[in-house]
Amino acid sequence: KEEDKHLPTMKMKIPALALLLQSMTTVSAWTATPANTKRSKIANLKATPTLVDFSKYEGLGNDFILIDDRDKSDPSLTPEQSAKLCNRNFSVGGDGVIFALKPPSEDYDFSMRIYNSDGSEPEMCGNGIRCLAQFLADLGEDASTYNINTLAGLIVPEMNEAEGTITVDMGEPELVGAKVPCTLEANFGDDNQGIVEQTIELENGKSYLCSAVSMGNPHCIIFVNDLENDIDFEVDGPLLEKHPAFPAKTNVEFVQVMAPDHLKMKVWERGAGPTLACGTGACALTVAAILAGKIPRSGVEGTRVTLPGGDLFIEWREENNKIYMKGPGTFSYKGSAALK
Repeated sequence: KEEDKHLPTMKMKIPALALLLQSMTTVSAWTATPANTKRSKIANLKATPTLVDFSKYEGLGNDFILIDDRDKSDPSLTPEQSAKLCNRNFSVGGDGVIFALKPPSEDYDFSMRIYNSDGSEPEMCGNGIRCLAQFLADLGEDASTYNINTLAGLIVPEMNEAEGTITVDMGEPELVGAKVPCTLEANFGDDNQGIVEQTIELENGKSYLCSAVSMGNPHCIIFVNDLENDIDFEVDGPLLEKHPAFPAKTNVEFVQVMAPDHLKMKVWERGAGPTLACGTGACALTVAAILAGKIPRSGVEGTRVTLPGGDLFIEWREENNKIYMKGPGTFSYKGSAALK
């Protein structure tokens, strides 16, 4: 019969079809294995990371991630999470994370906490508090001044809207060596408790003349004739930061006197390394320069301090012993970042 002519072909196709069905069953069984299901769950977890909202600000290139925690008493991120956010290759990138927190009492408007890029916590940050003040203003906290609680005490930034700068009352400098803290032999002051241009020796055989000043955080100030040729910045900076004479570690400022009203500096920050600017460092080195007789006190216009990222103006006011720092705090961008 005519239909019988196709029977051999059909018989040949049946084994092939059975083989195909067996293969499909094998694939189906493979996709359902526990190990593969586990990998699928991990993939789903990776696809939905926790996000944190942030704003990015900078003060003369010293850049920070700002977090709005005004409804909290403590930072919403851990030091470890903050350090990861500061990674410039795998996350947002920054010199530190700053948290705007609610105040501990009616004596303050807000609190400030900061974690450095290595996860350590400094007492204060001069560029950071200017950025915080601008952040608060941008959030709608309209005020001409803010009383900010920090680990270094009360700090008061004042908004100069007309010129786009912020003046910060940084309080009084701490000059008693033991309170900086610094264990070098005291050699200065009426009570001989200050440390001004005292010899400090490094483990690589070098020695410098070091002045120790605290602005709520420790600073080691070293004056040189030539910033470019008199120091090995990448080597000497970290050796001084971790020198045993500074038990809490220290920020390090190398300073060149350019004129009686102009200082130029490079900074190796405690917990952050080389940065483009350090506000507390600019204050500390101005004090050290005056104490060492390198420059006179300035008037209200302030001493110009040139940092790698730009200029700050520092006044050490004789009438109340307070230091005033003037400079910018600039918004860069905002967004959401994954907590990895």
